[in-house]
Amino acid sequence: MKCIAVYTNSFELFSDIFEQVINTPLADNEEKVIEGVTVSESGEVPQNYIDKMKTKTEVVVMKVKESDITILQHRDVFEIFLPEKEKVVMS
Repeated sequence: MKCIAVYTNSFELFSDIFEQVINTPLADNEEKVIEGVTVSESGEVPQNYIDKMKTKTEVVVMKVKESDITILQHRDVFEIFLPEKEKVVMS
């Protein structure tokens, strides 16, 4: 799964920019600033990393069921995990 890191601890701010983040094309390891928040394309992440993080008590797990997106929040970062099919950005 492709991982996009969003560096904020504000759920409200994250929610406000979520759609813009997932619709912004990013190259491997590229960083951009969206509405004052640093967003980074973190490359491919194995499923076992996601499974391990889900078991930690300090990690909040969210799902966007209609698109099979998983979001983990821990410390000051939200990690958005996009399945292969979500990589394509429609114009």
